[in-house]
Amino acid sequence: MLKERRIVLGVTGGIAAYKAAELVRELVRREAKVRVVMTDHACRFVTPLTFETLSGNPVATDLFQSAGSFEIGHISLAEFAELVVIAPATANIIGKMAAGLADDLLTTLLLATNAPILICPAMNVKMYANDIVTENLARLVSRGHAVLEPGYGELACRAEGQGRLAEVAEIAEEIETILAPKDLRGEHILVTAGPTQEPFDPVRYITNYSSGKMGYALAVVARRRGAAVTIVSGPTELPAPQGVVFVPVKTALEMRDAVMARLEEATVVIKAAAVADYRPAACERTKIKKKDAALTVSLKRNPDIISEAARRKGNRIVVGFSMESDNVLENARAKLMNKGMDFIVANDVTEPGAGFRADTNIIRIIDREGAVETFPLMDKMDVAGVILDRVKKVRDGGRIRDGL
Repeated sequence: MLKERRIVLGVTGGIAAYKAAELVRELVRREAKVRVVMTDHACRFVTPLTFETLSGNPVATDLFQSAGSFEIGHISLAEFAELVVIAPATANIIGKMAAGLADDLLTTLLLATNAPILICPAMNVKMYANDIVTENLARLVSRGHAVLEPGYGELACRAEGQGRLAEVAEIAEEIETILAPKDLRGEHILVTAGPTQEPFDPVRYITNYSSGKMGYALAVVARRRGAAVTIVSGPTELPAPQGVVFVPVKTALEMRDAVMARLEEATVVIKAAAVADYRPAACERTKIKKKDAALTVSLKRNPDIISEAARRKGNRIVVGFSMESDNVLENARAKLMNKGMDFIVANDVTEPGAGFRADTNIIRIIDREGAVETFPLMDKMDVAGVILDRVKKVRDGGRIRDGL
């Protein structure tokens, strides 16, 4: 989603400057156009050649360096930028920015640009906790700049505490969020994700192959687009998405209770979780021992979370998923109408790239009037964008195009 977006990265003189090289690599991988500005101190940690090689663009280091014919360096960079990122941001650069100083190329650029600015501090734990740094950061936030707090851990100076540069993935996600359109601002989107685990003794349970990737992608993209997001997730191996309310659960009953407890505040409910339809009628208190005879486990129905949410729908938009292995459209339509959803996202588990655990999906969106729109194989982040586009269209009173 950063394709062709223009980002200026300011690198200052901290040991974490080496991580800025990985950030450039990640932004280029996401197809952004990256220009790098380095302070004199930054050049002592990492050479400009490193950033030139990774970005594919010359690195700017000198306020008086020519940027090209009849261009003034800091002005041309200021106009190029859709976003300026300072990573790492030392206590020195933070103090200069707060005071409005412009004594080198980077600080002059920062005063000349109208682009949003993201500050990623990295410094010794005591420096970060210093009242002056705290006050300077608060002043910059009051001026509209974004600050991504550093992480906690062991620092280069061998101290431990808050001061580590945020991880590259976290910085890239914050960049995505800042640059994304905020067309879902005002919505509170409640997403369910992942599988559920239904135990029948202390060590065994019934589950499915869901990885949670689709639900997590929906949470990430919704947050980028300005929505408040709550994700209720069954057990997965995925890290909790940043900037959202994360509610971990295990069983279908726990997921049902978590969803219903948070339904009142939600304006949109998207049920992407693969909730087990059945659970063992009883969970033994001790491990069931292996015997020669066959083992029979009695099952009982789990509550239908999406149907219950739809019965309390009000003005909420309710969206569900239908993963099928045959009669995909017929089964999805029946589920849509029987459960009272606004639209349903159907996919065929037998199609390559569309099943559980994949990073991609192939979907059809069906609305209550019977219109169907079919999409090709896409990354799940792009699929999330398509689904949220439909949410916005429903909110705006629109109807999906008949794609058959």
